[in-house]
Amino acid sequence: MPPSAQPVHNEHDPEVIQDAAATFGLLSATVRLELLCALAAGESDVGTLAHRVGQSVATVSHHLGKLKMAGLVSARRAGRHQFYAVDDPYVIDMVGLAVAHHEKLRHSTPAQRRRRRA
Repeated sequence: MPPSAQPVHNEHDPEVIQDAAATFGLLSATVRLELLCALAAGESDVGTLAHRVGQSVATVSHHLGKLKMAGLVSARRAGRHQFYAVDDPYVIDMVGLAVAHHEKLRHSTPAQRRRRRA
């Protein structure tokens, strides 16, 4: 088990499970994962984030709004610019673990991937 991963217990409050499912649903959009990865490096404005993820400012603003409503990012205004920052470091850890895991899988041999599926 990765060092920062916590074991999953059998008994949880159903509302907590529902909240976790909602977070995973929110993170199912590739652009949102890209935005969180970009914000893991530090605060950034919408235009810079849009350029970095290859999306329009309108699209990035839309997705950042969803992340903000979920409490995963925060925003501050400075003049005409809106800056976003990670507001939930646990989600960044989770995203980082998932991305690192899939990078490892991508670089494994076909035999290692077959063993993983068995």
